[in-house]
Parts: sequence; C-alpha cells; structure tokens
Amino acid sequence: MGGTADKLEGKYDQAAGKLKDEIGDATGDEELETEGEVQNVKGHAKEIKGDVKDALD
Repeated sequence: MGGTADKLEGKYDQAAGKLKDEIGDATGDEELETEGEVQNVKGHAKEIKGDVKDALD
C-alpha cells in the first residue's frame, strides 16, 4: 500500500487548500487565501512523498 495514504491525504489537502484560496479571494480575506495556498503546496508535497514511496516499493 506504501504511498497510497500519502497520495490521498495530498489530494485532500490540495482540494481543501484550493477551496480556502478561492473563498479567501472572493471575500477579500488575505489570511484565508494564504492559508489555502500553503495547504495546497503541502498537499502537492504529500502526493510527491506518496509517489516516492510507491517507486521504492
């Protein structure tokens, strides 16, 4: 199973981050927008971590 969990968590974080980013942008909430951008990047990193784990299995 290796990196599957990391990939799923990564996809979740990307989706949640994108949503926060869009809501923050729409409402003018820069803090929420930034939080969303950071969560999106963390999601990408988790997905890459999962890919690496799968490649090593």
